[in-house]
Amino acid sequence: MPGVIQGGRMTVSPRRGLSALTAWGLLSLAMAGVGLAGMSMGSTGWQWPWGPATDAGVLQIVWDIRAPRTVGAMLVGALLGLGGAVAQGLFRNPLAEPYLLGSSSGAALGMALLLSFGWPDAMSDMPGMRMGLTGAAFFGAVVGVSLSLMLAKGAAHTTRLLLGGVVVGVVLGALTQLLMVWSAPAWRAMQAFMLGNTALLGWQSCAVMGVVLMLTLPASLVLARVLDALSLGEDAARTLGIPLGATRAVLVGVLALSTGAAVAQAGLVAFVGLVAPHLVRSSARGRHAALLGLSTLMGAVLLGTADVLSRYVLAPQELPVGVLTAVLGGSYLIWLLHRRRS
Repeated sequence: MPGVIQGGRMTVSPRRGLSALTAWGLLSLAMAGVGLAGMSMGSTGWQWPWGPATDAGVLQIVWDIRAPRTVGAMLVGALLGLGGAVAQGLFRNPLAEPYLLGSSSGAALGMALLLSFGWPDAMSDMPGMRMGLTGAAFFGAVVGVSLSLMLAKGAAHTTRLLLGGVVVGVVLGALTQLLMVWSAPAWRAMQAFMLGNTALLGWQSCAVMGVVLMLTLPASLVLARVLDALSLGEDAARTLGIPLGATRAVLVGVLALSTGAAVAQAGLVAFVGLVAPHLVRSSARGRHAALLGLSTLMGAVLLGTADVLSRYVLAPQELPVGVLTAVLGGSYLIWLLHRRRS
């Protein structure tokens, strides 16, 4: 077990976990298995997509629908896992997640503004529309996180920061709901967004998220040593000569961009950004370079698995993937608290 929650802080279990190299190998194999399962799971159940009896129609369905959805779901999970690891390291709190600091509510407000006053068909899979949607969500996420930091007067006080994020989330969420009531077409388009949905992911969405991941993951890995220093406290980080203002700005940008891109393409998918770093923290052993990479892989595995299950549980109907991740993530936290109490 990577750790337990006590008084809003994480106490690390003394039990040693898997080595980082072993965890990398297992998660890579799990990603391959999830990818194969995603491309084999159709509306009528399991259907092997390759073989001598496979016709051209099935191959087209696999390439045009199942493959981009599976790859897109794993990219969304990877971005959320990365964002959760960055948030927990930046704010030195294991309960921090990309959505908790106003980024999700800001991204939702940016999308609502775009749908209400800009492009009513922005939820389509056209490249220009997807880029505009991602840009609006990114800008909104930056605004939400910035407002949380302003209310908390920085990231030094964890409780104040979390309360600031709650306040910003409530206010921006109320503004989003007001826009949705005002604009009925925008409300219909936002319903799938609010529940979390991977059914509309296409290759254009995968391209957008792939570019964002190639930008945010290397940037976060470059600043992994900064996160290691911040884990010792701000005074220790200043003693090491780290420019906290500039590095925080870059890390907040990574957090906002990764969250904004994931939210723009799949909506509000709950708990992935919170749970993924917890599951791999024992393998990272306090090194954020390993934690960031493993959290990215774990997020991809978690959401890819949830996407397959969302197609299987109520087949031929589909369950919104955000509902499934909320149930599974909440169950994991309940189990964690129960184990600590025992």
